Amino acid sequence: MFSPGQEVHCAPTKEPVKYGELVVLGYNGSLPNGDRGRRKSRFALYKRTKANGVKPSTVHILNTPQASKAVNCKGQHSISYTLSRNQTVVVEYSHDNNTDMFQIGRSTEGPIDFVVTDTVSGGGDSEDTPITQSTISRFACRVVCERNPPYTARIYAAGFDSSKNIFLGEKAAKWKNPDGHMDGLTTNGVLVMHPRGGFTEESKPGVWREISVCGDVYTLRETRSAQIRGKLVESESNVLQDGSLVDLCGATLLWRTAEGLFHTPTQKHLEALRQELNAARPQCPVGLNTLAFPSMQRCSRALSNGPSQEDKQPWVYLACGHVHGYHDWGHRSERDPNAQRECPMCRTVGPYVPLWLGCEPAFYVDIGAPTYAFVPCGHVCSEKSARYWAEIPLPHGTHAFHAACPFCASQLNLTQKWAKLIFQGPVD
Repeated sequence: MFSPGQEVHCAPTKEPVKYGELVVLGYNGSLPNGDRGRRKSRFALYKRTKANGVKPSTVHILNTPQASKAVNCKGQHSISYTLSRNQTVVVEYSHDNNTDMFQIGRSTEGPIDFVVTDTVSGGGDSEDTPITQSTISRFACRVVCERNPPYTARIYAAGFDSSKNIFLGEKAAKWKNPDGHMDGLTTNGVLVMHPRGGFTEESKPGVWREISVCGDVYTLRETRSAQIRGKLVESESNVLQDGSLVDLCGATLLWRTAEGLFHTPTQKHLEALRQELNAARPQCPVGLNTLAFPSMQRCSRALSNGPSQEDKQPWVYLACGHVHGYHDWGHRSERDPNAQRECPMCRTVGPYVPLWLGCEPAFYVDIGAPTYAFVPCGHVCSEKSARYWAEIPLPHGTHAFHAACPFCASQLNLTQKWAKLIFQGPVD
């Protein structure tokens, strides 16, 4: 099964080879104001008509930055390592017929294939909620895919700018490896976590690592932008696996392979599950009215429109999981009436929130029924998907980690990360 808009037939076709997809955590199927051009919630990487990959070739050691032909020549990719005012090492890169390169970053300039901006916790849009200073690099990282099977994808920190250059200034962490080649880290770093056991219901979180400009793997620095690098982890690589997470310090991306996407639910499958839930005619125990989950389109726009108090919209008491329609019974707080509400069914007191289906298929680890809700946001998905994401520590700020809802990036409650939903069937 494939994800929305990418459903492909099993029969051989002349369609381009799909390497995989990068999906931004915190968005429920699309950006709140809609996907536009290169700025969207997911980016599919396809085999290019013509290879655009590059590989290291000539190394120049220069006594003045101006002496570099490679830096000044726009036709040549290069990485410049400024060691001091008087010495710069420039590594020229030549064309590689065997790889395709895709660049990700905050910049809207031509070299960037996938424009990523800071994710606003709670599913908002960074355009509506201005970020005072973005921590995502303009040219954050690059993914290089082999053009021949098994189409291995590798990630590297930093991307080439419009002049086809990467500059690591005096203050950037950089060094010469024992084999003589230069390497370095970007200011806030590119972190990667490969789940143990792939992206399945049995998967467990891996360990977060930092990726260098040349693709080596290091333990994390003491703080995100510290100048001293971590320790080299020789046993691990920069090869992306199904379910690998890439953190750009402001946005986290999920890598799904083409094969992995084949086993995830499609948008049609999620719609069928929604209709199945609604066909069971769950009822509000107080109003006795029939409840119905809104359409997938409404779910993806839900948070930007605010909570719904429509008759059919399902709400849940998160502390116990009892599903109701919206009503005014059981207030415990005047300031925030939905923060502390008493459940009419079991008298448990806790938050009372609307339920929204998780509409981004790439975040599901199985095709189970949507019967679990994340706490405190109320996004609904399968039990195994809820349990999986509840265990994943996602980078937050410069040195914190916490679990978050993949559909809106809200930090999950430390004591109760999800709730099992309890529906009441029709009385008749």
